[in-house]
Amino acid sequence: MQVMAYKNLFFDLDDTLWAFSQNARDTFEEMYRKYRYDRFFSSFAHFYALYTRRNKELWDEYGGGRITKDELNRQRFLYPLEAVGAADEALAGAFSADFFAVIPTRSGVMPHARETLEYLCSRYNLYILSNGFRELQYRKMCAAGIDRYFRKIVLSEDIGILKPRPEIFYFALSATQSEAHESLMIGDSWENDVAGAAGVGIGQVYYDLAGDGKFPFKPTYRITDLLELTHLL
Repeated sequence: MQVMAYKNLFFDLDDTLWAFSQNARDTFEEMYRKYRYDRFFSSFAHFYALYTRRNKELWDEYGGGRITKDELNRQRFLYPLEAVGAADEALAGAFSADFFAVIPTRSGVMPHARETLEYLCSRYNLYILSNGFRELQYRKMCAAGIDRYFRKIVLSEDIGILKPRPEIFYFALSATQSEAHESLMIGDSWENDVAGAAGVGIGQVYYDLAGDGKFPFKPTYRITDLLELTHLL
């Protein structure tokens, strides 16, 4: 396969480099035990299923500008308690504060993330383009020891617009003085990373964690392991 003369690689962070799903689940389980949530839920799985379902809905609302960041965080931690008839704002708030203090200290990364970044960093300009919150993303990267590979971190909070809207991609290109045709977006979210980048003429690498190979159009590249980037680029 002929490789374009790319200069700039934009990486999503959560579940592309930093192992968000596992780190979050581990932190939730720790908080579940600390705050004795077994008083309210039949199991951790019961609690986590309630949380994750509502959390996805709330992120969609936040991305659409229908709720604020503060409301997103308030509702997603309170909802599981409400769902079992144990609504307690103070308890949910304490759980939330503790969760956010602990999760950015987790250092788990996706398989082969570090060796892939080590290979790429001397060959390309590496940037982060993430919808995550500013107060968490920097700390997560430092905890995982991957911050040193990146020239700049561009976050949706910088302009108040989330991927996949085109404005955040244009902002990232401007902020890094990058040209779209010389850039690749690498991420695990089809909608946010792949479709979003394609919409503004940026090449795409779909990190297909499910490995099912089913998607609406053919991305520039598709990988199931980050190490594949060392052979493609």
